[in-house]
Amino acid sequence: MPAPPFLRLEEIVRILRSERGCPWDQKQTAASLKKYLLEEAAELAEAIDQGNPALICEEAGDLHFVLALLLAICEEQGGCSTAMALDAACEKMLRRHPHVFAAEDGTKLSEAQLQAQWERIKQEEKRNA
Repeated sequence: MPAPPFLRLEEIVRILRSERGCPWDQKQTAASLKKYLLEEAAELAEAIDQGNPALICEEAGDLHFVLALLLAICEEQGGCSTAMALDAACEKMLRRHPHVFAAEDGTKLSEAQLQAQWERIKQEEKRNA
């Protein structure tokens, strides 16, 4: 059975960064990838503006690749791994959506209440950081 796509992409990036990999991928740094991250995000935004699902899919994949490469580089340098980044994103979204994940009474909040809650939680996170 093939590996799940996230794991497959991580393995492809590991091979590209290895001694037998691609010279271009091997020489990349977090700083050098900033340009490509911005380019891919802009291309994805353009695909969204065009309303082209196939192009959105392609550009989202390209952006995922650049992020996977960036996180591989960070991990190689003793920093954040893909798993750490995804875990942090999951925890943040759980914290910032208590109306979905922690509410037991099914109370629905207005858009203004949701925005105020989001900002309050962000401020709490900053104070606790």
